[in-house]
Amino acid sequence: MRRLSDTFLTEAVVTQAGPLGGRMRAVTLGGPAIAGLSARPGQQVRIQVPATNRFVDRLGGMLRTYSIWEYDGESLQLRVFDHGDGPGARWAREARPGDVVRLMKPQGDFVCRPSEYHLFAGDETASVAFGSMIRGLAGDASVHTVVEVDTEHEQLPLPGDTIWLHRRGRAADRSSELAAAVAALDLPDRPGTAYLAGEAGTVQLIRSHLVRDRGWNRRDVLTKPFWAPGKTGMD
Repeated sequence: MRRLSDTFLTEAVVTQAGPLGGRMRAVTLGGPAIAGLSARPGQQVRIQVPATNRFVDRLGGMLRTYSIWEYDGESLQLRVFDHGDGPGARWAREARPGDVVRLMKPQGDFVCRPSEYHLFAGDETASVAFGSMIRGLAGDASVHTVVEVDTEHEQLPLPGDTIWLHRRGRAADRSSELAAAVAALDLPDRPGTAYLAGEAGTVQLIRSHLVRDRGWNRRDVLTKPFWAPGKTGMD
């Protein structure tokens, strides 16, 4: 019987999968359907992954969202932060070349806008989108980037000069350290465009600083809360 989800999902094949540094994993998807996609830097794909509940699996599994690291027209590269034991993390750990996966086409409006300069701030879960977005900017674009990770092993190769913060086991939620690092930046007097992503509480702290303390217009601050402690179903 054809499921409603079949209308929205397309098939791809895992062509490469394996660990990177720390808790980062790389998964690359290919196949005829991948070659026909249209993706903007910063967008995401929703992938159908196995669930622990047999009833849910009979319905097709669960959808989990992943930012696109790079898309060259033939293959789609993901960088997945392996945390916890949820269905998405298990899928990334267990993915092997040859696996068939089902996914939705790239979507999302967390993409770069024309701006005098760009500010990126977030954690490990944000750095995947940031890498794609910064690479998509013109080479002479003015970019300021601050990313917090647990250790240097989770650092992805982001273009340009990035300020890296290391938690060393400290809790990642509502990171005052990341907010303070953004507050210490020597930014131009005029507002640019900010892209804040990662843990919801930290995103809110930084957004409040830009609007309240620096006088930014809320419309110039794009936010993408990927996760929050104790919550599921977020991007």
